[in-house]
Amino acid sequence: MTTPLLSLTWTDHVTGRQGFLVVDRLVRGVSSGGLRMRPGCTLDEVTGLALGMSMKEALHYDPEARYVPLGGAKGGIDCDPRDPEAYGLLVRYLRTMRPYIESFWTTGEDLGLTQDVVDRASAEVGLVSSIQAVYPLLDDEAGARRRLADAFAVEVDGIGLDELVGGCGVAESVLTALDRAGVPYWRTRVAVQGLGTMGGATARFLTRAGLTVVAVADIKGTIANPAGLDIESLLAARDAYGTVDRAALRPGDRELPGDAWLAVEAEVLVPAAVSYVIDATNQGRITARWIAEAANMPVRPKAEELLAARGVTVLPDVVVNSATNAWWWWTLFGDIGPDADEAFAHTQRSMRALTDRTLARAEADGTTPRAAAHAIAADRLPVIVERFGRHR
Repeated sequence: MTTPLLSLTWTDHVTGRQGFLVVDRLVRGVSSGGLRMRPGCTLDEVTGLALGMSMKEALHYDPEARYVPLGGAKGGIDCDPRDPEAYGLLVRYLRTMRPYIESFWTTGEDLGLTQDVVDRASAEVGLVSSIQAVYPLLDDEAGARRRLADAFAVEVDGIGLDELVGGCGVAESVLTALDRAGVPYWRTRVAVQGLGTMGGATARFLTRAGLTVVAVADIKGTIANPAGLDIESLLAARDAYGTVDRAALRPGDRELPGDAWLAVEAEVLVPAAVSYVIDATNQGRITARWIAEAANMPVRPKAEELLAARGVTVLPDVVVNSATNAWWWWTLFGDIGPDADEAFAHTQRSMRALTDRTLARAEADGTTPRAAAHAIAADRLPVIVERFGRHR
């Protein structure tokens, strides 16, 4: 892992809790990466996520597009977002980080935080926007900001477009892997850990593609049904943190322990909640053929090595969950408009091409998809630096 450009640890004077900011690199003087809030968040975690953001930006580089790749960054706060002190802590963190957000760190929602909460706290500390550092790179700032605001106002079946594009991207990565393997959708079962923004949207898109979601897990445990779950009913019964009201369960649905999703009979596992959930020990319980990392860094390196030896393919986070970040910039820079159909079509094309390229590179190099994605990003970074410049 390269040494990041900037690494900060902040201690809140009120609660004693810590927050972190890591800027892996800048491109054209700007970096991109969300802000997460979760108990146990660490500097090492945020450092790894910032490097991952640099790779996500590089992987989506298209010399014909208006979208300008940025450097990678990430913020993190060690706190349960349900804690009564969480919002005040967020405000104090953003107040401290305000000079960086104004100058070179564009941020937004991530695990534990929604964009509306980030926006409210940002306004409270006097920020124009959580992504204002990118505004000088825009040809028409007013038009771009209006386009992004309009896109955030779009809803599909009662769910915001900003919540759906990430899951659309995860689903397309899974479908691409199935297509390459010649596996029919209707015979494919899926287990999803986490029914929040990313996990919920992924479950919806995979179900609508014809796959069967047989298990979902939230903070209360795993809900399973080998005949398939009614995903739309479960999504409608979620709270703001992705926890399902058990009153919505059907007679055939079973409640199992929280980690039961790992061992459910399914072809695809989608960890979409927290980092480091699959380790060298519990990976032995997995019988799935594919793991799609909708969350950031859910599979530990040793676990991935053991899974690969057993023929389990891990579709890496830097590819699988990259659509949300890319959608922001496609919209802001004007590659797409504030329209759901256009956003989904662009996401589907881009994610299928990227996943297919990654899997083809892995096959050609005889390596894992993660190593292949890293190699593709490494090939592109010098091109991006030559065209746009980099500050380290």
